[in-house]
Amino acid sequence: MAESLLSFLVDQLGSIPTQQATQQLNLVTGVDEAVNNLTSNLHAIKAELEDAEKRQVNESAVKHWLAELKDVSYDIDNVLDEWNTAILKRQIEQEGTGVTDAPPLKKVRSSILSSCNWVRQIVSRHDIALKIEEVDKRLAVIANQRSRYKFTWERSNHEQTRNITTSVIDESEVFAREEDKQTLKDMLLCESSETTCALRIISIVGMGGIGKTTLSRLAYNDAQVKSHFEKRIWVCVSDPFEEERISLEILESLIGEKPNLVGKNNIQEKICEVVSGVKILLVLDDVWTEDSSQWEQLKGCLKTSSPGSRILLTTRKKEVAMSMGSRSTTDMFFLGELSEDKCWSLFSHLAIFERTREERQNLEGIGRKIVERCKGLPLAVKVLGGLLRFRETKEQWQSILESKMWEIEEVEKGVFPPLLLSYYDLSPALRRCFSYCAIFPKDFEIEKDKLIKLWMAQGFVKERGNKGMEIIGEEYFNTLAMRSFFQDLKKFGNNDIYKCKMHDIVHDFAQLLTEKECSLVEFNDEQQ
Repeated sequence: MAESLLSFLVDQLGSIPTQQATQQLNLVTGVDEAVNNLTSNLHAIKAELEDAEKRQVNESAVKHWLAELKDVSYDIDNVLDEWNTAILKRQIEQEGTGVTDAPPLKKVRSSILSSCNWVRQIVSRHDIALKIEEVDKRLAVIANQRSRYKFTWERSNHEQTRNITTSVIDESEVFAREEDKQTLKDMLLCESSETTCALRIISIVGMGGIGKTTLSRLAYNDAQVKSHFEKRIWVCVSDPFEEERISLEILESLIGEKPNLVGKNNIQEKICEVVSGVKILLVLDDVWTEDSSQWEQLKGCLKTSSPGSRILLTTRKKEVAMSMGSRSTTDMFFLGELSEDKCWSLFSHLAIFERTREERQNLEGIGRKIVERCKGLPLAVKVLGGLLRFRETKEQWQSILESKMWEIEEVEKGVFPPLLLSYYDLSPALRRCFSYCAIFPKDFEIEKDKLIKLWMAQGFVKERGNKGMEIIGEEYFNTLAMRSFFQDLKKFGNNDIYKCKMHDIVHDFAQLLTEKECSLVEFNDEQQ
């Protein structure tokens, strides 16, 4: 993420001499040298930044060094904001006094700028000069510290090396979970006297990235399941367990519109009335709470539903399933890792299905070793399949197999290495576009066109040749979707995507990348 910021700062610093000449706003004597120093140090740091960003995962000292670099970069950004504001005010003044030879008004970027200039309308030139000299000294210290870490200079090939004949592939492990789907369907549709006398709560239990949500969705959308239940409701719970929000979403799904009700009790009384005598299937995805008291009142209002109704929840912990009311022997479905053969089928479908027979034979051996590293986790397989889809040579595949990213120690160790490998294979602009998505809440339905406009507003997307920003933004979105950074793709009839979501682990990964740099967006009731 820091790489694209530094690139932008270098561009802005390089434009200052031209702006001084055209706007007749000169730096204080001696500050020109500070600007040159800033530019030189940014270039030097940028050359080794690829290695630093990869090493921060396992080396806390490098992570701290990068954090200091980002801090001073944002301070440079703030000073550049002042310079650009000065330019803007200068132009307004010229227009107000009838000056006609002023250059066209340029956009003032408010999110990522930085460095140097001054004007009396903002602060005195002397104060601005002091700010420049201060950030210059701070950056010089950080630049000099590079030697202690012995960073290496890396030339990264972020361009796609393989021609893509399809726009976006929204692959999942559908074909790999058919047996599990049938088992889950049997649990949902069973009509024995033992299972119909009370509201049955079925839990899918498994580690992150194993495919719990995918399996739930397969069953939820199955034609037989659709016809069996009169009402189907899907709610993403996540952490914390917000009973009123969950209740409101359940009621909205049941009645098909946003209810005009306030207060948890009023909402749940209405739910009790609406589900009375109705056979329902309620999916509670990604449940974390082990406190049964948070759930009992809501569960109570669902008990008026018809016999044969089901609640299906997904969780990573058996204790959560038990606290929610699942009996360990009959109501829990422990979802295991995919077999090696099924992992290979999923991976090869993504990574080598368009290749020639000779290419497939050349890559299969190393490909199977990479799949072994995924430890049966479908999400890891999909991410790496999306990455290697763009890599032509055996040497490129070998570099993925031998990457130090596999050595990281994080909570989601099985999934984070593939995510990191795919993330660092992206261009700096694409990295910023992806990490920006950390601002959205978990399970938020992202509108593609709005997301692209947000990227454009942040300055992440620029025109290239005869391609406008909207087209470039569309390409960025499709690339991230092909890498499995986006999922649950909703498409128009012409196969164009218009909405998507992020897997909860991918969302966690984006937040890890941007910790201390962003806050979650608070959306109103319409989630605009």
